[in-house]
Amino acid sequence: MMKIYHDKDADIAHLEGKTVAVIGYGSQGSTQAKCMRDSGVNVIIGSIKDASFDQAKEDGFEVMSISEAAEKADVIHMLLPDEYHAPVYSNEIEKHMKDGKTLSCSHGFNIVYNQIVPPEDVNVIMVAPKAPATEERNAFVEGFGVPGLVAVEQNPNGDAKDIAFAMAKAMGFTRAGCIECTFEQETYEDLFGEQNVLCGGVVDLMTAGFEVLTEAGYPPEMAYFECVHELKLIVDLIFKGGVQRMNADISNTAEWGEYVNGPKIIDAGVKERMKQSLKAIEDGSFAKEWMKECKNGAPNLLAKRKALGEHLMEKTGKRIRDMFEFKK
Repeated sequence: MMKIYHDKDADIAHLEGKTVAVIGYGSQGSTQAKCMRDSGVNVIIGSIKDASFDQAKEDGFEVMSISEAAEKADVIHMLLPDEYHAPVYSNEIEKHMKDGKTLSCSHGFNIVYNQIVPPEDVNVIMVAPKAPATEERNAFVEGFGVPGLVAVEQNPNGDAKDIAFAMAKAMGFTRAGCIECTFEQETYEDLFGEQNVLCGGVVDLMTAGFEVLTEAGYPPEMAYFECVHELKLIVDLIFKGGVQRMNADISNTAEWGEYVNGPKIIDAGVKERMKQSLKAIEDGSFAKEWMKECKNGAPNLLAKRKALGEHLMEKTGKRIRDMFEFKK
């Protein structure tokens, strides 16, 4: 059983006298920077000169180029999209990596798949929230936090774990609870969960259900409520008390249908294909395919994104959200 680390197991003092450069000021960058600053950590922002650069300034941070921030910082915390890490590191950060510095991230993709190979004399750590940025910030402001993962890949200075847990505490993760893992565990499980359950699996399941109902002549508005909208309500029950709590709150008819029909839809074939997906993640073939897509300008990603926006399910959902107060 993995140990759960809490506030008593971490000390923000390990960041005293250090400067943390958050590279990228998107949803995670802005959230993590604000939480660390609120905890007394000296945070600067490294960004290209776009809207996020201006926003970071407006939020009261010292903002500079990525290269300048990397040179000035003791801890370089990269919170850019995965596909930008390697070129930004190569062009702006690598020249500033030297003994005593710490390279940090919130997802191990680029370290695990060798898109970035740091020098051996620097710490390499990961501090990863297990929540979207909006929930992460809200929980922190309310005096609590979201769970997190901490990993250490390189520890030449002997203080990598202390720095990682100090950052986790500064962002509120140890209030909820942190687990120490490896870079590989976080990367492989995160990619697997996204592709097979949380995003790929759930989205395709909702879409298939919506299409079956509408193709059978049922109104798209009703199909949307049944196969998309109500999913949040079900997931909220599971979040609060597990599947048994959810089953206790739904009808006996719905629960019986779960036991009888669920395994027919998500059958052994699905599990076998999930195993193949996990293998592609572990052996690096998925990462190789994704990096190739990015280098080519992501034409397939953009085409699929456009097609999704034109799907009847998405158009119906927009119309329904425009009708009801829950949009606000």
